[in-house]
Amino acid sequence: MNFRSLETFVWIARLGSFRAAAQRLYTSQPSVSARISGLEDELGVELFERTGRRVVLTAKGRELLAYAERLLHLQGEMLQVVAKAECLQGSIRLGVAETIAYTWLPRLIERVSEAYPAINLELDIDISVNLADKLTNHDIDIAFLMGKVNQPGFTNEDLCRYSLVWVASPKLAIPTGPITLAELAKWPIITYPRRSEPYTVIRSLVDPMNHSTRIHSSSSLSTIIRMALDGIGVSALPREIVSQELESGTLRQFSVEAALPDLAFNVAYSTAPGANVVRAVAELSLQTASRGGFRASRHA
Repeated sequence: MNFRSLETFVWIARLGSFRAAAQRLYTSQPSVSARISGLEDELGVELFERTGRRVVLTAKGRELLAYAERLLHLQGEMLQVVAKAECLQGSIRLGVAETIAYTWLPRLIERVSEAYPAINLELDIDISVNLADKLTNHDIDIAFLMGKVNQPGFTNEDLCRYSLVWVASPKLAIPTGPITLAELAKWPIITYPRRSEPYTVIRSLVDPMNHSTRIHSSSSLSTIIRMALDGIGVSALPREIVSQELESGTLRQFSVEAALPDLAFNVAYSTAPGANVVRAVAELSLQTASRGGFRASRHA
């Protein structure tokens, strides 16, 4: 019996199919089937019942799962404590909201490379709603996202915060002094995607003032910034994202007589056995955000 077979068994149990486990383990489906066949021969029992495309654990399979998870957890803990960092190998799939990708993500990649030189990071830049789905579906290992993943088996920790500032192109000639919500509602607003917290908050602020206010939403920060630079509308963005545009004068900051909540991000990851390196990378992300000054609570 080897740990690779046990790991394969656990992932099939979690994902419900040999094919999904093969994709998760970066191997072929025949290889996965061979590992399980060997494990079943060694134990003298059937571990899965095949029901169409999905598989379910047998009674003996359910008994083995608890032991397999404990063994994998112990193995991961042992490697984390005893093995040299360069001996820890594998790939970690990291889902990242674009705001973080624009700020301190490069520093985190450097720190991971220094601490675990044989660990590969696979980056998936996406909106928070999609990242939450990918994490619960085990398509990624760690997510940096707005909000929490409220599912059993996942850990959520406060990661970082960004205060929002209102910006616009000088072409729009918006006064820098505080303007009212009614005045704000006269301008088109460019913001985060429809299902995001910033979109919901901004919509709730301007709708009572002017139901005809146009709100352009985008999942791409670069598109939001480009539209603001072109004078298509105003936008509320983290200062860190548009610092160069503010310094060059291509965007100007103005204030509104209503505060916007900070963008609050969390790091979420599975508490599955054997995920010691995943937890270590999550801890590095907390340290990196803290050193960059993003973990302190800031208010607009």
